[in-house]
Amino acid sequence: MNGIDQPVSAAGEQTAFFCHPHFRDMAMLTARFRRHRYDLHTHPTYVIALVTDGCERVRIGRRREQVPAGTVLVVNPEVVHDGEAGCEEGWTYRTFYPTIGLMEDVARELGMPSTPLFPPAALHDPLLAQQLAAAHRTAEQGDAEHAEQTMLLALRGLILRHARGCQVAHPQAQPGSARRLAAYQEMIEDDPSIRFGLEDFARVTGVTRFQVIRDFKQAAGLTPTAYVRDRRVRLATHLIEHGATLAEAAATAGFADQSHLCRVFRRARGFTPGLLQRKLRALL
Repeated sequence: MNGIDQPVSAAGEQTAFFCHPHFRDMAMLTARFRRHRYDLHTHPTYVIALVTDGCERVRIGRRREQVPAGTVLVVNPEVVHDGEAGCEEGWTYRTFYPTIGLMEDVARELGMPSTPLFPPAALHDPLLAQQLAAAHRTAEQGDAEHAEQTMLLALRGLILRHARGCQVAHPQAQPGSARRLAAYQEMIEDDPSIRFGLEDFARVTGVTRFQVIRDFKQAAGLTPTAYVRDRRVRLATHLIEHGATLAEAAATAGFADQSHLCRVFRRARGFTPGLLQRKLRALL
């Protein structure tokens, strides 16, 4: 197996995180959840999830979707989403996180000139489900050459049958909200350790605190608090991927301490930052 870690929680939930043996910047996850609930969050990559047992209930942007076993869900980059059990027994799934660059490369080879986008709905496509399952299993086995072929075959099928070609999607927003969100994001990135209040954002852009809330909801689909939390998780992930310790990542990204990072990270990603760190070290 490809150096896969598979801790089991007290509740019997399981997660296994690893990286694709050929496309090394593609994270992959196998998980079984009953009680876990993802916070609303985003990814800079696509999220391709094949539910193999049970049912997941997901919010993507403003849409809510039931994703039963045998179906596939694709979340476009930067689109806010969550996830929780859609039935009493929870759900089991295999997930891929391909980069925009990889998806664009595959699309270009298929004659599509733009970034592929996908509808926020469960895809009922048995052939695609079969291809994704094969791609995930071969990646687990660590055979880089075979894993490359099965992954490209699955992505080809996904794009040809389900893509809606366009540029990378962002939530619809009024021009003023989008412009102010850029200013808020610059504030957060300048010093993520600051405790941001609505008045801080309002002061910079010259609007009311109520308008700040509307700006975040309209332009990002998140509350200000959830947006800041999401950006901190993404920064911590980047720092860990580049060699930072968990304590260093927590402090730099604005978490109270390492335990705080671990709690928030798992709610957003489904596995702990320690699991990410161990897997990355195993690749060195």
